Amino acid sequence: MTRTRRALLAGIGASGVVGVAGCLGDAGGGDGSENDLDTGEYGCDLTEPTDPNLGYRPTLGDPNADVVVRAFEDYTCPHCATYKLDHFPAIREEFVAPGDVRYEHWDFPIPVDETWAVPVASAARGVGARVGDEAFFDFASAAYESQGSYDGEAIGAAAEAAGGDPCAAIADAQFRAYGEASMDDRSEGNSMGVSGTPAVFVNGEAVDGYDADSIASAIESAL
Repeated sequence: MTRTRRALLAGIGASGVVGVAGCLGDAGGGDGSENDLDTGEYGCDLTEPTDPNLGYRPTLGDPNADVVVRAFEDYTCPHCATYKLDHFPAIREEFVAPGDVRYEHWDFPIPVDETWAVPVASAARGVGARVGDEAFFDFASAAYESQGSYDGEAIGAAAEAAGGDPCAAIADAQFRAYGEASMDDRSEGNSMGVSGTPAVFVNGEAVDGYDADSIASAIESAL
């Protein structure tokens, strides 16, 4: 796998070395209270979603792969934005696309920002459950690009960019339709020793760091 390592190193050289700690949180992980979101240009008449697919797991790659990568993220953590936008694309290209790994997204609302962590996660899951896994990850990247200026219209725009229904995504956010699923993910993360985000595991073993090279090394050792 020497070629892969070299390609990754070349691709992320401009991003530098990422610190291990990431965003640290307390033991609470509360999901806050409902937002009253302004839908902006979308002009949505929001109603509470019914029967959300709480069992939906955002996944990419070969579902039968021997190597499983789990990434725990908080949409309000700046380190998670760095991971998703600057490092995950290399992992996706080198290991997920060829089918070497099954890659799973898990929510871990610390939360860095209690107002938005669970609402954005709910919107992402709703897009994925309705449109598919590719749409979920497209929404996640678009959402991270708006980190720090989240509002109803930004959520709608991220959903639209991913091929989803903007109003449905905003409703998922306002009513925290997938809040229970996010908190279940957080409980699983706690049981695995997650104390901050992003936290990446390869076949159940924590990766020391979240830069692409550290994750690549862990994947290669497991292949």
